[in-house]
Amino acid sequence: MPGVAVMKLEKVTRRYTMGDQTLRALDEVDFEAWPGDLLAVMGTSGSGKSTLLNVLGCLDRPTSGRYLLDGQEVSSMSRDQLARVRNRTIGFVFQSFNLLSRTSALENVELPLLYAGVPTAERQRRSAEALTQVGLRERMLHMPNQLSGGQQQRVAIARAIVGRPKVILADEPTGNLDSRTSVEVMALFQRLWREGMTVLLVTHEPDIAAYASRVITMRDGKVKSDVRQEPRVADPAELPAPEAA
Repeated sequence: MPGVAVMKLEKVTRRYTMGDQTLRALDEVDFEAWPGDLLAVMGTSGSGKSTLLNVLGCLDRPTSGRYLLDGQEVSSMSRDQLARVRNRTIGFVFQSFNLLSRTSALENVELPLLYAGVPTAERQRRSAEALTQVGLRERMLHMPNQLSGGQQQRVAIARAIVGRPKVILADEPTGNLDSRTSVEVMALFQRLWREGMTVLLVTHEPDIAAYASRVITMRDGKVKSDVRQEPRVADPAELPAPEAA
C-alpha cells in the first residue's frame, strides 16, 4: 500500500519472566497498519493480542525489535517522550469505559486536552464537538451513572477522538454491551474509519470482527493470519426491534 504505515512492528518480541520461566507474549511479530485500516485482532486467551495492543499503544515496550509509530521510532524513547507521542497520535477506548464517576461527560472528554495544556475555552469547545459527533449533544452535563452502557462507551470514544489522533485503539469495546448497542458502537467506529481514522480493536467475537476491513488472528505470540475482507455494514436499523417490557 502507498504511503507510510501508521503503525509498524519489525521482529518485535515481548518476553516476561515469572520466576524461573520466560513467557514470549509476542514472538518476532511483523505487523503494519495503514491509514484507512479498520482492524480486528482476534485470538484465544494468552495468544498475545492484549500484549500487541499494549505495545502498539506505547503502554508496554518490546523486549527486542523496532516499533515505528507514524514513521517515528518509539522503542527507545523516554517515558515523557512516549507520553507526548501517545497523547498526540493515539486515542484509547476500553471495555470498562474508564470514566471518572463524579465528573460530567464533558469533563471526562476534556481530560486528554487538559493533560496537553489546551486552554479552557478551546478544551470545552472541542469536547462539546466530540460529544456531538458521537450523538451525545444533549447529555454533555450528565454523570456516568446517569448514562446507559452504550452512552458511556460513546463518551469514551469522544474522549479518544477529542485530541484528533491518527489511530484509535480499542480493547474489547463491545465486551460489556448488548447486541444492539454493540452494533451502534461499531457503526460509530465505521464512521470514524470512513472519515480517515485508523481503528484497531481487540475482540473475541467473530460477529464484531465481521465489521472490520481486516482481521488479524494471533496464536502463541505470533500472527497466525492476516486477512482483508469486505466489512459488514453496521446498521442498527437492521436489528429486530427490542421486545416490550
